[in-house]
Amino acid sequence: MRTNQTLRSKLDAFDLKILKALSSDARMTVTDLADTIGLSKTPCHARVKRLEKDGYILGYRALIDPVKMGLNHIAFVEVKLSDTREDALSEFNQAVSKHGEIEQCHMVAGGFDYLLKIRTTDMPSYRKLLGETLSELPHVAQTSTYVSMQAVKETAVLDTSLN
Repeated sequence: MRTNQTLRSKLDAFDLKILKALSSDARMTVTDLADTIGLSKTPCHARVKRLEKDGYILGYRALIDPVKMGLNHIAFVEVKLSDTREDALSEFNQAVSKHGEIEQCHMVAGGFDYLLKIRTTDMPSYRKLLGETLSELPHVAQTSTYVSMQAVKETAVLDTSLN
């Protein structure tokens, strides 16, 4: 099994510059990207295609501002399951993926099994989601909610990891 460091070691300085530039502006033209990283257009384009083929670039999408969409309420939810055998984990994972309000879901080690990031319009809509959806997910035994008062930092890419 290859580690992340092994996978990353296959990337050279130009690859890392491409990933960093595209993570900041995925709509950048190949010509602008080539100028930014200091390569000519053809090798730059070939590198982007290789990074896509090799799975370093997973895709391109528009990032929508959730606050402008009325999704101002963020809650982090600790979830403890009643059963942590593989089938139960799989059922929970599949169920979570069907709910758009669940922005992130992480299996964690510690005093609970999963940490969810939930976005809703307000506290009443979160309360309804908790009672009607989250608590009804397969094998949920207990939840604890932490409401975010302010997002201090949210980024899609760890800039320091691409230096």
